[in-house]
Amino acid sequence: MMLIPTHHFRDIERKPEYLQPEKCIPPPHPSPVGTMWFIRDGCGIACAIVTWFLVLYAEFVVLFVMLIPSRDYVYSIINGIVFNLLAFLALASHCRAMLTDPGAVPKGNATKEFIESLQLKPGQVVYKCPKCCSIKPDRAHHCSVCKRCIRKMDHHCPWVNNCVGENNQKYFVLFTMYIALISLHALIMVGFHFLHCFEEDWTNLLQGYRLTRKETAEARISLQEKKPPLKVSSTECSSFSPPTTVILLILLCFEGLLFLIFTSVMFGTQVHSICTDETGIERLKRKNQPREHTGSWESVKETFGGDFSPNWFNPFSGPCHPEPLRDGDWVRQVTLSDTDNTETVTESEEGKDKDSVEVIDE
Repeated sequence: MMLIPTHHFRDIERKPEYLQPEKCIPPPHPSPVGTMWFIRDGCGIACAIVTWFLVLYAEFVVLFVMLIPSRDYVYSIINGIVFNLLAFLALASHCRAMLTDPGAVPKGNATKEFIESLQLKPGQVVYKCPKCCSIKPDRAHHCSVCKRCIRKMDHHCPWVNNCVGENNQKYFVLFTMYIALISLHALIMVGFHFLHCFEEDWTNLLQGYRLTRKETAEARISLQEKKPPLKVSSTECSSFSPPTTVILLILLCFEGLLFLIFTSVMFGTQVHSICTDETGIERLKRKNQPREHTGSWESVKETFGGDFSPNWFNPFSGPCHPEPLRDGDWVRQVTLSDTDNTETVTESEEGKDKDSVEVIDE
């Protein structure tokens, strides 16, 4: 009989059908390489649309409220190029993170024939996910939104409508980094815009709106004397009225500050996870399932695609994909510490004379 660690039974469904590999449907034919990955989740799709809308709103305010009306053409050109480049890289990273397979395990491969082909030895077990009927390799976890087991799953992010896993963590890191940069850039430009324009043009314009009666009287006098009427100097800092401009800039400030804080925290968390080679889920399970860590630099190179180069910051350059899973990668070894407090599980009454295969969910 195969010995099973007891602590795994906290999350296992004990119905007999979950312990019968023959109940699994054989997996479909592998999808062609490069097939688009997209999760049909209403909340995730809405969050992704909101993300694009907020970036495009920032683009509109920066270009049409601050840069185009500016009298300093060098300042406008340089900041326009930098902001648009960062915004393009942010949206490209968002698309790659959303449309890239994060590392899904083949669905329905926990068949009786496949498990028998692994030729398990005493002390070896395989873990089966009863939700997607897949054999889970080491460091794979089931996502209830994607409805798949994902290798090196860190978390499911609704803002990219996808899991953050082995194959798309680089794009998610770049997305958070570029969003933080354009948020910081927008805040700096708004600060300069207020300092430069508020005292010069906006103060005069606001005073002109408050002196309507005085201007009307002066206009009448000028008409009587055949002199041109008094004109209020128009602002060159914005093509919108002062109240509209102030509202647009305040909304941009609020958006930039909020996303700067949020994405900076996410960026730091992801970089820490990559350097320590430990996902967010593994960090939560660290007490019950300790594991050895690989070198931090090797983990960074694997995530970003080799030795340090400009391609690390390129959302169109992929990470280093690991080799395809071999038969031995599906099997896990029971450690001595796990066998100190164990119990025996069999597949069925008819199979008591054979070694049972453990097919449990983490």
